[in-house]
Amino acid sequence: MSFDLPFAIKVFTAMFAIMNPIANVPMFLSLTDGISDRDRRHVAWVVLIAVTIGCIVSAAGGSAILAVFGVTVNDFRIAGGIMVLLIALSMLHGTPSSQHNPTLSEAEALAAAEDVAIYPLAIPLLLGPGAIATLIVLGQTARNNSTEMSLAIGLGAFLVILAISLLGAPFVARYLSAKAVGIARRLMGMILAAIAVQMIVSGLRNAFPSLG
Repeated sequence: MSFDLPFAIKVFTAMFAIMNPIANVPMFLSLTDGISDRDRRHVAWVVLIAVTIGCIVSAAGGSAILAVFGVTVNDFRIAGGIMVLLIALSMLHGTPSSQHNPTLSEAEALAAAEDVAIYPLAIPLLLGPGAIATLIVLGQTARNNSTEMSLAIGLGAFLVILAISLLGAPFVARYLSAKAVGIARRLMGMILAAIAVQMIVSGLRNAFPSLG
């Protein structure tokens, strides 16, 4: 098991771009509006635990789950890449992705819900289909190249940033303007689009070796 710094940075960047914890601070505060600081911290911890478990399961067991349906990770790279690209394009256009946001009817049903930690905060707002697809591909890449340590470090570094942004959400929000959130969202969208294209190209090369 070797350490690959560029791969660790890639994991961190991909997770930061697709989950965008800073830009999601306003959404977190909106969904936890009206509750005490103690309860808000409790919700933040539940979100962190749920996202952490989801990330580990996706990265470590995603390929095994796909195998049950007779799908390989190489096949999944193309579909996952397209999914991530659609999310990136919505970020670049400044519009919310339907994959990471509840529908209008779901939002109305949640209006009176007491616990929003698991849904929609953890899933799908943070750990949506695009994030899961990316983690499955990164997990398989780490196993193929024996860089599991790099995967763990990159993912762990992101989860620390996520914890800081959620637990310190009221403080972070003081310095977040709508313009700053918009710029951050579009910047992350550009990075995410590049990662998505890389996933698609890699999948096509594995599916059609003649492409080189």
